[in-house]
Amino acid sequence: MTSTVIRNGRVVTAVDDYVADVLMENGRIVCIGEALQVGAHVAEVDATGMLVLPGGVDCHTHLENTFGESTTADDFRSGTKAAAFGGTTTIVDFAFQGRDVGVMQAIEAARGRAEGKAAVDYGFHLITTHVDDQALADLKLAIRNEGVTSFKMFMAYPGKVMVDDAAIFRAMRLVGQHGGVISLHAENGIVIEQLIREALDAGHTAPKYHGITRPALMEGEATHRGIKLAELAEAPVYFVHLSAREALAQVVEARDRGIPAFAETCPHYLFFDESAYEDDGFDVAKFVMSPPLRSKEAQRDLWRALKFDDLQVIATDHCPYCMKEGHLGHLKQKPFGKDDFSKIPNGAPGLEARMTVIYDGGVRPGLISLNRYVELTATAPAKIFGLFPRKGTIAVGSDADIVIFNPDERHVISAKTHHSDCDYTLFEGREVQGRVKKVFLRGEMIVDGDAWYGRDGSGAFLKRGETVMF
Repeated sequence: MTSTVIRNGRVVTAVDDYVADVLMENGRIVCIGEALQVGAHVAEVDATGMLVLPGGVDCHTHLENTFGESTTADDFRSGTKAAAFGGTTTIVDFAFQGRDVGVMQAIEAARGRAEGKAAVDYGFHLITTHVDDQALADLKLAIRNEGVTSFKMFMAYPGKVMVDDAAIFRAMRLVGQHGGVISLHAENGIVIEQLIREALDAGHTAPKYHGITRPALMEGEATHRGIKLAELAEAPVYFVHLSAREALAQVVEARDRGIPAFAETCPHYLFFDESAYEDDGFDVAKFVMSPPLRSKEAQRDLWRALKFDDLQVIATDHCPYCMKEGHLGHLKQKPFGKDDFSKIPNGAPGLEARMTVIYDGGVRPGLISLNRYVELTATAPAKIFGLFPRKGTIAVGSDADIVIFNPDERHVISAKTHHSDCDYTLFEGREVQGRVKKVFLRGEMIVDGDAWYGRDGSGAFLKRGETVMF
């Protein structure tokens, strides 16, 4: 493997901010200091005037995932390439425990989808859809033997993936005892299904009714219930894609009482609001994700929560479906629900834009600090999901996953220049300041400007450890 020294960059972690050289050898960071003396065999990269950041950790992606009849537009080849160009070097995706699929079988199948394709490092959460004695025994084995230490459970989508409160409680109790964490999609699925039926019965089929039928109150109720189950189980809980003020209030109250409750939000909740649903046209389908977009007031609360650690992570929930049916051969995409909003595949792309839009829209206006930016996009997800300090920081002994970022360069985001197989980006035409220039994965440069040096299959599967409480 090559040895490389990054010279004179501004090294920023969740706690540090200084100018130094960083020496990478054999996939790890081996030395950090001023004016490092290295041999002639060591490649040198000048980072003067640049930020030197830990590679991003996105703990919520959906690559080659099938929900109902629709499969996301990115596989591990296109999705991880998009991640890399966006400054993300580690993702945590999903393995599915279907009704007739065991835990170990689900993990093996997920690894099979990624191997030979992934160009950045990856792990998996297991989506747990049924809980019995055998499933609980297998969850324990997954934690101990497979390095899969987090398990997602749905409080929404009844008849598909939703599990009841007893199942959540049983899984929380076992997983918590063995150092793992349950992640919850917190919406009251039973009530939402009733609201959807009422809307369709009234002839309301347009995409805008997606948001109307998934009210913030039902996200708040489910979040409250999830916290109470975790409190009873004496286990940590992690809430994915939190969007509503009502849900945020529950997390804040729980953390104030010392309950290990963690939550992420996503860029689309930080930059778009429910006014996107005011149009009657099908273009609104771009914003059909669950939970839906919320009010401007909720958006302001989310930014404040990110600043003060009431929210711990910014992940993408990258769940891309195309707006054009058949784009690159992808079928049953967003137009699948053109006559029934409930059939529109829920999700939006975001993996490539995350690091840039959060810097431009969060750090530059002073909503979050530069150190907090690193913590939200790399360090905290690495800690919560058992990857720290191997991932999520720049420190001697950590993997040499490093992003060189120009804080001054301006550019315009467009689907025409991104690397996802999805045919749109929510941020189309947005001019931003700050750009990923070079990306290193375990010391190997995989992105250099617009040039791609990554390789299919060079990403490694990550066996993860225990959740770090903080």
